[in-house]
Amino acid sequence: QVQLVESGGGLVQTGGSLRLSCAASGRTFMSNDMAWWRQAPGKEREFVAHITIGGVVTHYGDSVKGRFTTSRDNAKGTVYLQMNDLKPEDTAAYYCAAAKRPFYSGTDYYQPNYYELWGQGTQVTVSS
Repeated sequence: QVQLVESGGGLVQTGGSLRLSCAASGRTFMSNDMAWWRQAPGKEREFVAHITIGGVVTHYGDSVKGRFTTSRDNAKGTVYLQMNDLKPEDTAAYYCAAAKRPFYSGTDYYQPNYYELWGQGTQVTVSS
C-alpha cells in the first residue's frame, strides 16, 4: 500500500520548535514535488510549504515565512518541516502531500489539486 506517514508532532509552548518528518512507503516520491499543508478545526486547509524535486526551490505560505523551513533527503525518501518560533495560531493537523506529476515543477503548487497523495497528518498544538 502506497502511503505517506508524518511524524514529529506534539505539544509545545509559544516560541518553541518542532521538526516534522514525512516518509513514503510502498513507492518513492523523490521524483515529485512535495508540500506541507495544515488544517485547524473549523478552518479550511492551508498551504504551508512546497519543495521542488531537487530541494533547491521552496515556497512558503505568508503566515509561516521566516519561521518554517522545508527540506528533503532524497536518499532517505524523507521530507522535513522545521518549525521555529511557534505561535498558538500554528495549532493544526499537519499533512504532507506528493505532487501528481513526477519530474515536473509547476506554478500552481499552492493548490490542493496539484497533489495526488496525502498523509494521515500529525497534530501540532502550541500552548500560549
